[in-house]
Amino acid sequence: MKHAATRMLFSYWDALRGERAAPERGEIEPGEIRHVLADTFILELRDDQTCEFRLAGTRICALFGRELKGREFTDIWKEAARAEARRDVDVVTAETAGVVSGLRGETPGGDQLDLELLLLPLRHRGKTHSRVLGALSPAILPHWIGFNALTHVATTSTRVIWPTGQIQSRGFALEDDPYARRRRFVVHQGGRM
Repeated sequence: MKHAATRMLFSYWDALRGERAAPERGEIEPGEIRHVLADTFILELRDDQTCEFRLAGTRICALFGRELKGREFTDIWKEAARAEARRDVDVVTAETAGVVSGLRGETPGGDQLDLELLLLPLRHRGKTHSRVLGALSPAILPHWIGFNALTHVATTSTRVIWPTGQIQSRGFALEDDPYARRRRFVVHQGGRM
């Protein structure tokens, strides 16, 4: 995690969950994360497999030039990359793991902006497949914020943060059983392929 907002939100979430895989949605206290609220959002996963913004911080909305509450989360990606964005949400809910992604946003005029996305699982009334806590923060605040809007983002990198806190670049098939996948992972000392 490179950006202060994502590090702060992750630290808060990690302390809140304790020994659990994820904290309850009701435990999130906005006053405790007031310094990063503008970069924070909550996603709601519905029974029809849609994933939409339940809440979105003011800076996130300003970057896209519109209110994001109630809009589909994957709509901020290019059409071809929306399935990948949805897979990241699925990793968070199915594996109860966090995801950190590097994104590059683009305006209609061709301006580009590097962003960092953090997705973390939340329990809501005991279920882990209904809410996701996240942050979307720019590396630097662009001079055009509020005048120009990002039309879409593209993912440049993705890492999974397993519940133990270990970070791993994505390179696994989501269809595999996660426990079987972990048992098959072997590290051999030395040598080259």
